[in-house]
Amino acid sequence: MLPHWEETPADLPAAIREIKAALRERIAASGRSVDEVFAVVERRVRAAADDIAAAKADGQTVWPVISYADIAAGTVPQSQLDLLKRRGCLVVRGHFEREQALRWDREIVDYVEGNHFFENYRGPGDDFFGSVGSKPEIYPIYWSTAQMEARQSVRMANVQSFLNARWKHQSEGRTWFDPDRDSLYPDRIRRRPEGADSAGLGTHLDPGTLDLWMTAAYQKAFRHLFDGSVEQYDPWDAAYRTAGPQYPGSTMCSVFRTFQGWTALSDMDHDQGVLHTVPIPEAMAYLMLRPLLDDVPDDDMCGVTVNQVFPAGNKWHPDLIAALTGIPDVKAGDSVWWHCDMIHSVAPVQDQKGWGNVMYIPAAPWCPRNETYAASVREAFLSGASPSDFPAEHYEKDWPDRFQPSQLNEIGRRGLNYTSA
Repeated sequence: MLPHWEETPADLPAAIREIKAALRERIAASGRSVDEVFAVVERRVRAAADDIAAAKADGQTVWPVISYADIAAGTVPQSQLDLLKRRGCLVVRGHFEREQALRWDREIVDYVEGNHFFENYRGPGDDFFGSVGSKPEIYPIYWSTAQMEARQSVRMANVQSFLNARWKHQSEGRTWFDPDRDSLYPDRIRRRPEGADSAGLGTHLDPGTLDLWMTAAYQKAFRHLFDGSVEQYDPWDAAYRTAGPQYPGSTMCSVFRTFQGWTALSDMDHDQGVLHTVPIPEAMAYLMLRPLLDDVPDDDMCGVTVNQVFPAGNKWHPDLIAALTGIPDVKAGDSVWWHCDMIHSVAPVQDQKGWGNVMYIPAAPWCPRNETYAASVREAFLSGASPSDFPAEHYEKDWPDRFQPSQLNEIGRRGLNYTSA
């Protein structure tokens, strides 16, 4: 048994030293060294990065682009499915009708203005999104009719099921999640106006922090990285990821997401401060093993700590950052998705051309971990509170026109596990 901490260790440096020593010993017991195991991952990552560089040089779109019509009809070409698995990211063209998305954008403006949000805005509620120079840019709004209509729509459910199906949801003799039921994870909106200057967001990832090495469930999830069988590591296997805890912080995600995602509420050109990812799902293996190499101090996990997002950068991960790739141009109604473990960032922009508006909606399939969080989401929905994963700002509690339980359809009720009294 590896040492593990199901709650945040009181002495982080000591716990880091202990787990690193134990992981190195576990790898050595397989007859391979840490350097040998890491070299396997490094070769895979460099080959993927070379493939991405070649695609860019040929003028190809690195991000797969698939039409909603093909997803709904089940006619996505196998070549596109293969590319999605290889790159771990996707743009869905025409996920919603453009006029529908633009209408939602207008309705959000009416919602916040009608409830005097800007007069009462108290500034960024967390340190991370404060870096974008929010005035606000990230709106801590969760329960507008527009957001809830998108979350519980049939078109959203179809895309989420399609994305969940890329994962292995049955393995180790167990079913880890239901690919056809989403937990309606509530998140915020972004509205960046024309002419805006934004600092963007640096390269990072969101599946967790030190808990990825230190909790028993994640130690099982990443077992192949630490037992000498690294060739068997599959970034698309959900085994043991759907029940484990996450150490608390001001920016966290209590649920298991197969894909992070957002839906565009405006047209956005690729050079206007848009999302970038490192489109290599296997990169997580590199990130997990890199702290075990000898050039990293024994009490350091390459800068990963609690209460912050998982950082990635040139100091420890140059092979990965070289592959950072932005999305293509998108239109209102398109949606953008990336594997939950993938490094991503938002590019800075000066004097932005056009609006940059999105609703954050992921794919968070029904599983024990997500069912637990759904109970707290349901209570937040009924009271208009901010969900517990987010700062306790609670702007909407007294807003009379927020989305109501009577407006839930079957998808919405299933996602919140809601049954009316």
